[in-house]
Amino acid sequence: MCGAAETFIKRRPLESGAGELGKAPAKGGKAMGDVTVDDAALFLARFESGALGTFEATRFAAGRKNHMTFEVNGEHGSLVFDLERLNELQYCSTRDGKTEQGFRTILATDGGHPYAGAWWPAGHMIGWEHTFTHEIFDVLSAIEARKLVKPDFEDGYRCQSVLEAAQRSFESKKWRR
Repeated sequence: MCGAAETFIKRRPLESGAGELGKAPAKGGKAMGDVTVDDAALFLARFESGALGTFEATRFAAGRKNHMTFEVNGEHGSLVFDLERLNELQYCSTRDGKTEQGFRTILATDGGHPYAGAWWPAGHMIGWEHTFTHEIFDVLSAIEARKLVKPDFEDGYRCQSVLEAAQRSFESKKWRR
């Protein structure tokens, strides 16, 4: 992987308005503090299969409230999930007729979709809070059935390994495994 990260604004007002330990904020203003996190980060990845991936995170996406998206593009189609549109998937297939090709919205609230059948009738939205209910249900069901649940600690470890490789790439300005 290869990437870059940047902190654009080096100092910001401290959220609480308090200064560093033992120091009062400047007269008439909020105390300022050094920024220790990136404002934007991105990296390219090459998967074992040969597929390529791009990853981006930024605080500077005006108009976005919680725009966490996943987009997978392949030879025969694409699939997009956007957390701001929690109940929808965007799907495109090159196998559709030429006049029908293009993204279409799949409203994933019908009872046939995983988890949706446990809630309201089709077309009624499932919210952010419901995802945590499903998470707890999956964990408790796995404990009862004595089965492993995914994602697990191994998945978390692998994710952290990718993030650390990205950080090493940011620092060295070189591709990293």
